[in-house]
Amino acid sequence: MPQCGSQIILCNFPIRFDTYEGCSHGCVYCFAKRRKGIAVVNKGEGVEALKNFINHKRNMNTRWCDWDIPLHWGGMSDPFQPIEKEKEYSYEALKVFKETQYPFIFSTKGALAFTDKYLEMFGQCNCVGQVSMVSPKFDKNETGAPTFEQRMDGLSKLSTAVKRLIVRVSPYCIGLLNDVIDNIPRYKAAGVYGLSVEGMKRVTKYPGMEKLAGDYVYPERELRFDFEKIKEACHNNRLKFFSAENRLRSMSDSRSCCMGEMEGFVPNKANLNYDPIEYTPAMDNPGSSYPFLLLGQNTVLKRVTDKGTYREFMEIVRRSSLRDIVK
Repeated sequence: MPQCGSQIILCNFPIRFDTYEGCSHGCVYCFAKRRKGIAVVNKGEGVEALKNFINHKRNMNTRWCDWDIPLHWGGMSDPFQPIEKEKEYSYEALKVFKETQYPFIFSTKGALAFTDKYLEMFGQCNCVGQVSMVSPKFDKNETGAPTFEQRMDGLSKLSTAVKRLIVRVSPYCIGLLNDVIDNIPRYKAAGVYGLSVEGMKRVTKYPGMEKLAGDYVYPERELRFDFEKIKEACHNNRLKFFSAENRLRSMSDSRSCCMGEMEGFVPNKANLNYDPIEYTPAMDNPGSSYPFLLLGQNTVLKRVTDKGTYREFMEIVRRSSLRDIVK
């Protein structure tokens, strides 16, 4: 069944769907490795689970959602990695998406996403595409994925099939500013709508980084300087700039940092991006607070129970420091 991640307090589309567990791209920085190994690729969530979600048969960590929120497909594993050519689990999911016209956002680096078979399906679905690519210098850190230039070649094909195409510049690293800016005109020419940018996070100490909650991150002032330059270059090329960096959300052209606003893609407005927060009826139901348990064990979240409501605990989050919550 689709799952809701710990980004619920900040993300407009926090419910993820993964047709695979594990990923053969082998990206050295992959955050999914924090939970468990990703070297072995297995089947993830299947079409029956997808159909149940679409039919509003929600599980304990999505029962707070009582509308057709777009699913974020590929939250923990690439749906179009090489094994898909053999298993076709994602292709089967595309058939469901095509039939139901349920909105979704998919994230990928996979070469199959640029092939005619999948492009044809995207063109018949209600979807937004994200392609993750930062710099050619990352090729050595993504040895199982198509190269940066191979992904660049695929953008123009994908942009004609999906409703909107986003380049996901994540994880952005200080020192790659010129690489990103130099490629912005190429993104525009390929039909890209905008860039979503987020800084690198590490679990261990690294030169030039500082501790923030449970991660080591770049200092905010350094990221802000680079983000301002990238944003300016995006606007000069008539592209949107979306900041997926939690500390710099206010720089974004939209509160929906993965794609912007679009008709039919209704976000969750009960998070810290909104003031006032907009709750729905399901968020007042006992037990709708379950996703907040995923934020960690600390003094704030000890007050969470399985009978609490989404509204109750979002209000706790709203009144608290993020440093006290995200650990």
